[in-house]
Amino acid sequence: MTETPDDEDRDLMLALAGGNDPALNVLMRRWSPRLVSFLERLTGSHATACDLAQETFVRVYKHRFRYRHALKFSTWLYTIAGNLARNQARWQKRHPLTLMEPGELHRIEPEAETPTPAEDMEKQERARAVRQAVMKLAPEQRETLVLSTYEGMSHAEIAGIMGTTTKVVEMRLYRARKELREMLRKLL
Repeated sequence: MTETPDDEDRDLMLALAGGNDPALNVLMRRWSPRLVSFLERLTGSHATACDLAQETFVRVYKHRFRYRHALKFSTWLYTIAGNLARNQARWQKRHPLTLMEPGELHRIEPEAETPTPAEDMEKQERARAVRQAVMKLAPEQRETLVLSTYEGMSHAEIAGIMGTTTKVVEMRLYRARKELREMLRKLL
């Protein structure tokens, strides 16, 4: 019988709780890219996302004995990360700060056919408009949309992460998509 990634994650957490600290390195390598991507979509800042991802893994290590092995590791991880993102958003509301950050920190892999500068610019403008529209959504709607659309999670997994029901998840997704459609009507 082959071991699934969920089983491997559970085994790594058992090893971590048993004193095998290098197991955390394996979990970090496996989950960091997705976690940073998730947090970046929630916060709108790559630097903040990296900081929150590191803090998430600090919490994983700190609370390694509290991990319930019946739960999927990803659900537990995204719950911690989502809570940290919400806490950070509340803190930032109380302590507004203008950060100067380069617009594009990521290198984009070249496409098979190089688009014209006009096509490239139009694509970047659309992507920026979508990111800005997503950031304008209510935090609960934004987190639900990111978990569903970008992370590919089921409604039940999202409900577990956000501490709500699948019906509430469905409603938030519906409303988020409706608001995005209205905000982006000009571009579409």
